[in-house]
Amino acid sequence: MNSIIVSALLGVVMMFSGIFTTNKTAIKNVAIAGLLILLFANIADTYGWYKITVDAKGMLEFTRFGLLFNSIAIFSTLIYVILSGSDFAKVGTYVAEYFALIFFVLCGVSILSCYNTLLMLFLGVEIMTIPLYILAGTDKKNLKSNEASLKYFLMGAFSTGIMLMGIALIYGVNGNFGIAFDIPAPTSPIPNYGILLPLGLLFMFVSMSFKVSAAPFHFWTPDVYDGTPAVFTSFMATVVKAAGFIAFIKLFQTHYFQLLASWKIILPLVIILTLFIGNITAVFQQSVKRMLAYSSIAQAGFMLFALYSNNDLSNEGILLYAAAYSFATIGIFSVLVKMKDYTFEGFNGLAKTQPVLAATTTVFLLSLAGIPLTAGFFAKYFMLSSAIKQHNGFFMVIIAVLFAAVSVYYYFRVIQAMYFKQGDAETTEINGRFKLGLVLLAALIILLGVMPNMLLQYLYF
Repeated sequence: MNSIIVSALLGVVMMFSGIFTTNKTAIKNVAIAGLLILLFANIADTYGWYKITVDAKGMLEFTRFGLLFNSIAIFSTLIYVILSGSDFAKVGTYVAEYFALIFFVLCGVSILSCYNTLLMLFLGVEIMTIPLYILAGTDKKNLKSNEASLKYFLMGAFSTGIMLMGIALIYGVNGNFGIAFDIPAPTSPIPNYGILLPLGLLFMFVSMSFKVSAAPFHFWTPDVYDGTPAVFTSFMATVVKAAGFIAFIKLFQTHYFQLLASWKIILPLVIILTLFIGNITAVFQQSVKRMLAYSSIAQAGFMLFALYSNNDLSNEGILLYAAAYSFATIGIFSVLVKMKDYTFEGFNGLAKTQPVLAATTTVFLLSLAGIPLTAGFFAKYFMLSSAIKQHNGFFMVIIAVLFAAVSVYYYFRVIQAMYFKQGDAETTEINGRFKLGLVLLAALIILLGVMPNMLLQYLYF
């Protein structure tokens, strides 16, 4: 409960901070201090040092898994603000409001990690996504940004409508908004529920697939990510996407999937289609930003293995994946924001002009590709290890490994451009603090790649 209340209050504080100062650096520092307070409040809740007690009437359930994910999300946001917070001013003049919206998003993230009813799931999704519609359209003079905001709003509203229909059908069967209920014995094939429950669950599955950009419900993602200012795409593609998966997994790792015999057919098809579309389409992109948008779809395919596996190893894997994917993607986008040209040619010769940026970007890309000694390797390893224990798991693992090999190609296109292509990559002004932040983030990714238990031990102790 600490993170929900504190993040909402800090959002209000950030809104008022814009009244008292117009200094962009001061506003950024207030946001960093707020994130540190929020992180401490969540850790205090995790270990019982201090808890804000509110009677939620069973609508919220605070578990070590959810609270640890909150810490990962808040820490990732802290890294994001430290590296990219100064670039908010390049998008628009309402810097304090942008930070306020990010805190409100974190409030929604905190709800999604601990919801215990479909009502709180709906509220968490809306609190998390509505501020993003605004952030997507912050570059008001850019037609692509306006298009991204409108498209994101329309697709978000459409998927929310589907979610509400699913919730209504499930409520009609269950009589309440709880996410767990008794299931009929196999000998009685849902005599009292009829088609309402399977249809309600199908609506929920489609809606959540929209939210996490799983194929074939991914089509909004490339245009929205490409049109949104790069400094905000970074946040949308990492913390927000990971929170969507946590909510997705929490919903369908209850008894629901046992109701549908076709579940073991539908989910593998969605995973394979997501991996196929994300990776194959990314190969043909000419913009690094758009390539990363399709890459995020491919990464969603790997994260869906946590839903496919449904065991302790998959729970560990999704937490590690959330951290590894968020750290690497935030790092890449922080570099991308500094580039004057988002095409692959724009990275030509970056190793010569900015060797620190090139080296750290290489680490981030290697992590996304799942190369050993990076956090991304163990993240993929945990997901695939959990999947191999399931029915047809070996087949799914082979498919995933093949597509992971495809991803190496388009990630290495950037590395090739930086180190082996002639050119003088142009960047905006870069200071020593920014370079130090990138180096520390790259070191953290390597450290997690060598010692993944450094993070996972907190799930049990």
